[in-house]
Amino acid sequence: MKKPASIHAFGQHLRRLREARGWSQQALADAADITKKTVYRMETAQTAPTLDVLVCLAEGLEISLAELVTFAPTT
Repeated sequence: MKKPASIHAFGQHLRRLREARGWSQQALADAADITKKTVYRMETAQTAPTLDVLVCLAEGLEISLAELVTFAPTT
């Protein structure tokens, strides 16, 4: 991973978006048509999402891709 701090910040951002809706990881996974394990691994910075997964997340959360990837990276 080239930017672990950014991957960690994205995971925190994704968790905030999910929790703001009152959703479990499974609910987000179902809405985005991905696995719960994928959601968990992104939220815990174990993996970086692919473009395909980002698009699925944005659609599942009903937000723009730009909103999904706009977050303050940690240093």
